[in-house]
Amino acid sequence: MFVLHIALQGCLRGRDVVYGLTSDTGGHIRYLLDLVGASEQDARVARIVMATRRFEGPPGPEYAVPEERVSDKVELVRLASASPGYRSKEEMHGEVESFAENLIAWIGRQTSAPDIVHAHYADAAAVAAIVEARLGIPFVFTAHSLGRVKAALLGGEAARGPELARRIATEEAALARASLVIASSRDEAEVQYAGYSAYDPGRARVLPPGSDLARFAESRPLPRVDAAIDRFLHDPGKPALLALARPVARKNLAALVRAYGESPELQARANLVIVAGTREDIDRLDGDMAATLRDLLVLIDRYDLYGRVAYPKTHRPEDVPAIYAYARERGGLFVNPALNEPFGLTLLEASAAGLPLVATDSGGPNDIVETCGNGLLVDPRAPASIAAACLHILTEAAFRAACVAGGARAAATYDWDRHAARYHELLGALLARNPPLRAPHQLLICDIDNTLVGCESALATFRRWRSRQTGLAFGVATGRSFHSAMAVLEQQASPRPQVMITSVGSEIYHLDANGVTYTADAAWRETVSSAWDREAVGTALSRLDGLVPQGPLEQRAHKLSFFGDAETAGGVRERLAQAGLAANVIHSHGRYLDVLPPTASKGTAVDHVRALYGLPERAVFVAGDSGNDVEMLRARAQAIIVANYSDGLAANAALQHSYVARASHARGIIEGVLHFRRALSYAS
Repeated sequence: MFVLHIALQGCLRGRDVVYGLTSDTGGHIRYLLDLVGASEQDARVARIVMATRRFEGPPGPEYAVPEERVSDKVELVRLASASPGYRSKEEMHGEVESFAENLIAWIGRQTSAPDIVHAHYADAAAVAAIVEARLGIPFVFTAHSLGRVKAALLGGEAARGPELARRIATEEAALARASLVIASSRDEAEVQYAGYSAYDPGRARVLPPGSDLARFAESRPLPRVDAAIDRFLHDPGKPALLALARPVARKNLAALVRAYGESPELQARANLVIVAGTREDIDRLDGDMAATLRDLLVLIDRYDLYGRVAYPKTHRPEDVPAIYAYARERGGLFVNPALNEPFGLTLLEASAAGLPLVATDSGGPNDIVETCGNGLLVDPRAPASIAAACLHILTEAAFRAACVAGGARAAATYDWDRHAARYHELLGALLARNPPLRAPHQLLICDIDNTLVGCESALATFRRWRSRQTGLAFGVATGRSFHSAMAVLEQQASPRPQVMITSVGSEIYHLDANGVTYTADAAWRETVSSAWDREAVGTALSRLDGLVPQGPLEQRAHKLSFFGDAETAGGVRERLAQAGLAANVIHSHGRYLDVLPPTASKGTAVDHVRALYGLPERAVFVAGDSGNDVEMLRARAQAIIVANYSDGLAANAALQHSYVARASHARGIIEGVLHFRRALSYAS
């Protein structure tokens, strides 16, 4: 496989990148180089080329070198465009057509064309779209950050500027054209992209980036790094609140200074260390970095924080592990107060180095903190909340220890080799010639958590068994969202479902002919929308005692999700009845409570799919393990309860017709299907 990456923004080099050299030389370049480094280890990939702009003059002569050999498989190609000099991301739209023409000419000179193009940022996607139209090469899109998110954060006149409007329009076109969209987090896939009219959830995949975390886990202090920070501080032995980010407005470093400056208790307990890029003269900094740094200096002066805040001028890329070690050795923590953080590689690095986190609740940190349990999420616009979270970690030793232990799990979870393996599987599937799907004779729908997955050996057995079931359509029904479910299935190497019933039956997605992407079932969306007043339901339940909303990512257009016990579930039903509102209330595992449209459930969704496939009732098998599977199990004659069930399913009077398997997890699914097939053969 020959993969061509396009990255127009920033100052890209094959090695020794100077991050923060310009406002555009940041995380997306790190992401690209790490992805390429992992990709080249895969035997399925024969050649990788990174194509970027060639420009003369500042920031340096190395960016005018046409070609740079990175390794045996990897090369960096710099191509000319309309302008000879460096261009910021706001100016990049003017380079798209000329760069695309030069890239097409370059492709024409190769012995073989790329199999696929991967575009990084929207202007690169605009180039990729021209290449696809001319040469027929499909492209994958990674946005890295989105204009609509920036517009929402800026608000006011700035959000209505022509540059931002142009960027958003380019992103809309990219989302409409790309064969596959790679997102780093559920927040990006389900919230940030959802603001675009071209958003199609079935063409997006959540692939968390990896990170080379070993060098951070093994980090040690360096005397020169310690000295560069300590020279600012009266008492350098105090715990350090560490922030490491480019000094741009969206990183919101000013909020951290305000949080520290407005909390005498925090000042008494800790120093503040802000490592904000590399600078010689503030006036020579690119973009909004100069203004951001001036704002920080003004705040430091306003709160009279001299001797308590360190803001070193320079650091080398190889110094970063030692900077984390500086904070760790002093019992400190890492703070990321960004207005939005698409993913957050620095959070993983800091965690691997042994630092607890205080991170923005907007973007990728949601996934990282939920997965690893390594810190606290805060509203980045609330300095008091930032200060309170920092104090909680500094003063609660047991909680701090739990965060440090959680951070140690990051290396296993966010691994570039794992990312690259899933990435290449998706690319390979996109390029494969998939045979048309044949009309199935039977349909199996099963729950995911603790049913299909939960036992690796059982899932391996299921994979082998599934590969032999030529006439059986396979699907899942889950309380998870589409992207959450897909991430789990791909991480566990599950067979790819032909149908995905998600969000407790309120959404249905069907596998496309390419065998990779999915299309939402519009007819089902129309069905569940009838008699559903989400706003009224939310209002009726807003002040109910004992009802605690789950996180924002668990709330869907046709699902409201809470925490609550069985008594609370009864109160929800009673409150909705009093308000005259129709809804389906699902309670499971003793604590999860989902409120759905009256027509939505796993059971009704399965019946919709059965009718769509034109199958009789006896051709459908369903399998589950918990309370949110009851609607599905009781509605089907051939219902399977796996042996590791919960919520008393086997004793449920409505499920007495079910087959209770002796085997757990996926083996129980197979056992149940074989049981009902034998029963059918005897009956016939």
